[in-house]
Amino acid sequence: MKRIKRRQLKKDEFVTTINKIARFVKERTKELVALAVLVFVVVIVFAGVKIVKGQSQQRQSKLLGQILDLHSGLNSQPENEAKLEALAGGGEFSRMAYIVLANYYLDKGDEAKAKTSLEKMPKNKKDIIYYQAQDLLAQILSRQKDYDKAIEIYKKIEEENPKDYSLDVVLFHRAEVNEKKGEIAEALTLYKRVQDEFPQSYYSFEASQRARELEAKK
Repeated sequence: MKRIKRRQLKKDEFVTTINKIARFVKERTKELVALAVLVFVVVIVFAGVKIVKGQSQQRQSKLLGQILDLHSGLNSQPENEAKLEALAGGGEFSRMAYIVLANYYLDKGDEAKAKTSLEKMPKNKKDIIYYQAQDLLAQILSRQKDYDKAIEIYKKIEEENPKDYSLDVVLFHRAEVNEKKGEIAEALTLYKRVQDEFPQSYYSFEASQRARELEAKK
């Protein structure tokens, strides 16, 4: 008898719970439908963003291929210069066109045009492409004996400490500028920093060579 009562009680509790759920759903139908619609919209938007990003990456990768193809034929097809200038822009890879053109102008001995090309590059995205352009710009400024501006660029890169661009390169190139400027003590300090902080780097070996040469001249 007790067993039957317990079973009946459980059955009643189950029925009561179902009724409560049904009542809650009935009372909150509008809210639940709105929530479902919201979730659906979020899912659609997220999927759309992923599709757009994928398409954008495909376009940028295709653009990079075009830039590299045009660069490889620059010497034999001078008309590629205008095409590269047209492709240069603020996109992830379209910025590479500025660096490609700058290197082309440097090969032709036109430092002024190389500098102008790099200065046109948008500065809104600071990644490896941006820092490569800044490094190259500083090297051009050093060639033009504008040592202070070149050093200023290298100091700024060091302050920003980018994860995408190794500081051994920056310190080594800055040391070279200091050396050209006649600031031997500063150059030695930087060469030794490269040795101490980046012992496995290619620039560590170069820095040790330069440091020995400078110390021998004392």
